Amino acid sequence: MIFEVPNCGDDRQKGFCVHCGGPPETKDHAPPKVFLDMPYPHHRPTLPSCLRCNNGFSADEEYLACFVECVICGTTDPDMLGREKVRKSLRRNKSLRQRIERSKREGLNGRGERLLVWRPEENRIREVVVKLARCHAAYELNEPQLSEPSHVSFWPLVTLSDEQRATFESVPDDGGWPEVGSRSLQRISFEDGMLSVGSWLSVQDGRYRFMAVGSGSVIIRGVLSEYLGFEVIWD
Repeated sequence: MIFEVPNCGDDRQKGFCVHCGGPPETKDHAPPKVFLDMPYPHHRPTLPSCLRCNNGFSADEEYLACFVECVICGTTDPDMLGREKVRKSLRRNKSLRQRIERSKREGLNGRGERLLVWRPEENRIREVVVKLARCHAAYELNEPQLSEPSHVSFWPLVTLSDEQRATFESVPDDGGWPEVGSRSLQRISFEDGMLSVGSWLSVQDGRYRFMAVGSGSVIIRGVLSEYLGFEVIWD
């Protein structure tokens, strides 16, 4: 689980919007509440952000949270969804429900069974996962990333092979240590006599977890609702 650790890293890496480098006018939560259920965790990463960036992601975040829940439940009917927050969003925002409904296609698999295929708006998902990755890089590693990442990918975890899933779940070994004073360095531990650098941090069980590793490359991985996995890398 995630627990509160002070950031004692280089102050020159703090005090500005983690997304664009602008003024720190507000706090951005990573992850935002739309990905979590009540009661919200007491310790939730917050990063400085300008108002424009903080507000600019809200519609895409709501879309992604609703889309993932609809895919998991196989419907856009609010009464059939598990998450109360998503039910309220789709009841209030009928155009969003219609937009997600239009992305659904029905067909048959090789055994003649009914199959649903959902076509996400990938550009919107990319915006959200890069935004989350920027927050985690700054929060855990004290390494804000204002440039475009060198690699962005996301997929339903069920589509991964066993080998791919094992690779995704394991901690990348780049042989380096995080920045002195960063939260990531303070979380370093010894397990069975071996140095453990980086691990999965659960913000809320079953809803959101992430991993932040960096010394050479900065590698951020995350999982939403134990369904959608993502990886963002800055070389």
